[in-house]
Amino acid sequence: MKLTLHVWRQRSSQDSGRMVRYELADVNPDMSFLEMLDVLNEQLLSKGEEPVAFDHDCREGICGSCGFVINGVAHGPQRGTTVCQLHMRHYHDGDELYLEPWRAAAFPVVKDLVVDRGALDRIIAAGGFISVQTGAAPDGNAIPVPKGNADMAMDAAQCIGCGACVAACPNASASLFTAAKVSHLNLLPQGQPEKADRVLKMVVQANEELFGSCTNIGECTSVCPKGIPLEMIARMNRDYLSAALVRR
Repeated sequence: MKLTLHVWRQRSSQDSGRMVRYELADVNPDMSFLEMLDVLNEQLLSKGEEPVAFDHDCREGICGSCGFVINGVAHGPQRGTTVCQLHMRHYHDGDELYLEPWRAAAFPVVKDLVVDRGALDRIIAAGGFISVQTGAAPDGNAIPVPKGNADMAMDAAQCIGCGACVAACPNASASLFTAAKVSHLNLLPQGQPEKADRVLKMVVQANEELFGSCTNIGECTSVCPKGIPLEMIARMNRDYLSAALVRR
């Protein structure tokens, strides 16, 4: 099938970007979206033109590296799917597609569809870890964990840090990401000693990175490829309020 692509091209964070139109013929419906971009880049290179820069790594929906906006939707139209898992069979011959990077003040554009998501790494570094000495790995059944807590912790731990929640939120909030990283540790016994410090430090860091505030619009969870539920934000807010009151 034939597609018309409008791709955001920007040489660096200091340059102003623009949409560039490309015509791509003979697109195989079985291609993934990133494979389709590989074909486009091969054609550009054969003409001596600069290829389109985009993030990718595992291409299995696990690493969270890939990600950009397709026709106004982060990761494209399929729910629970990263760009690398999106296939061209979901589009039709003659479609026009608009590809843009994540749009957020905390995600400066590096080049084309690539943005600097280091802000998310700094949120994790602020408190998304356990520093107590646990020794050797204990037996899996040595520490009883309520099933509800274990299930919710595993749901939160699925977050791959792709940044789609930030890109989809009208406020460019990172609350869903931060909540997932806070909750998957705060729900387990190993995370209890640093529970209060963890949520305080990570929320403060998110604010310092110039992410917006959450107003419960819900766009974040609708584009999350791992389906992190909105209730994680409520849990984080409750933990934050409790920790702030104790700290005072």
